[in-house]
Amino acid sequence: MAKEKKTPFVEYDAAAEAQAAGFDISKYYVNLPMVVIAGRPNVGKSTLFNRFMRRRLAIVDPTPGVTRDPVEATAFIMGKPVNLVDTGGYKLDRDLKSRESEMDELVVQKTLASIKKADKILLLLEAGTITGEDEEFIHLLRPYWDKLIVAVNKCEGGKGEEVAWNYLQYGFKELLFISADHGDHITDLAKKITENLDFSKVEEGEKPEDPIKIAILGKPNTGKSTLSNRLTHSENSIVSDYAGTTRDVVEGKFQYAGKNFEIMDTAGIRRKKKVHENVEYYSVNRAIKTLDKCDVVFLMIDAQEGLADQDKKICSLAYERGRGIIFVLNKWDTQEQSKKVLRDTVDYIKTMFGHMNWAPILPLSALKGEGIKDLLNKTIELYNQLTRKVETSALNKALEDWLFHYPPPATKAIHFKIRYMTQTSTNPVSFRIFCTSPDNVPESYVTYLKNSIRKDLGFDQIPVELNLKPSRKRWENRFDEEE
Repeated sequence: MAKEKKTPFVEYDAAAEAQAAGFDISKYYVNLPMVVIAGRPNVGKSTLFNRFMRRRLAIVDPTPGVTRDPVEATAFIMGKPVNLVDTGGYKLDRDLKSRESEMDELVVQKTLASIKKADKILLLLEAGTITGEDEEFIHLLRPYWDKLIVAVNKCEGGKGEEVAWNYLQYGFKELLFISADHGDHITDLAKKITENLDFSKVEEGEKPEDPIKIAILGKPNTGKSTLSNRLTHSENSIVSDYAGTTRDVVEGKFQYAGKNFEIMDTAGIRRKKKVHENVEYYSVNRAIKTLDKCDVVFLMIDAQEGLADQDKKICSLAYERGRGIIFVLNKWDTQEQSKKVLRDTVDYIKTMFGHMNWAPILPLSALKGEGIKDLLNKTIELYNQLTRKVETSALNKALEDWLFHYPPPATKAIHFKIRYMTQTSTNPVSFRIFCTSPDNVPESYVTYLKNSIRKDLGFDQIPVELNLKPSRKRWENRFDEEE
């Protein structure tokens, strides 16, 4: 497995540059001009996107066709905020009868849709022999000539510039020779991008409250992108029954019931022995990393195919991070519509995931939009549990009640006293119990306390972590002890 190529980034004072341009990188801006990076595969579009973002959002790999779905984010270029979009590469050479060809056509459609909306288009070419894909893509851009910037990449140290001048035969007014990887002439390109862009409508907006972040995970071809598009009322994610369609993590936003949501559509996670390409390796890692950013996981299960081994792995990773988890039975419209079938399916999933029988299980048809309202209502419910904070006084009143109804076992071999309890974090939800001789507390009693927290304190549908810490001080004297 080849190692991911590291792109060097030049350190500079981004805040000072933005301030000089009349903006503040810590503020939230709306009505941004849109800049789209376009070109054939493997010319360095994602590397350039990441350089302007000064962090790695798009996957970079020498394999052509890595980026399929458009990836967009707010970038400060010359200190000015723009909506920057990295698009999939335009491929001409393809087997028209293959499934990959179908995917390539979808990529072209998505790219052209982004280009039509752009305020400026950055056409990225590569120093070297002009290809048929270059020529065809340039032809497609003729209607947008007035908003075109042309840059020739991989010209580090002046390499390939003599040959690159041949691109002028297509009527370009100007060529910029750059190296996205090494940083050559990136400042010149940045100036050209922001030149004549209309920032008059850009204004400071009220930053919305933190969105509920959802990660859609599951094995390939379970309907993740269909659900993402349904929720965002867009076609941000390419949808096909060709497994492995989504490679980057595609982010989208939407509102429901007065709440802001951010959804992350991820690449399908396959079994390791089926992960051959570098691209898919990085995609799977990126998908797993979304678990560190999300609040709630939609684990997509194909109702026609049932559970897979990878579903257990995903659940385990989400559970370890304390994320809310909803089992989404997609394509439920293809099943017999009876309460018994649903009940049997739910019982089967709960049996397979016995340690997570608290996680909601919901039937859905992402294609038809059936069950969406129930899914989002349940998501809000889980988020409210994830962010709930219980006062220490209320916790310890509940603890007294639990200890009264089921006193700790006491023998010569097992002896301990439970002192008091605090909530140590929200999202993920974690509690700590202070007691004497924590090692003597049986696992069964810890399970009883954890179940009591879920049942009585309103955490009945999310993971709850409970830790024990030694203490000989009573609850009343807890402020004398440093936690």
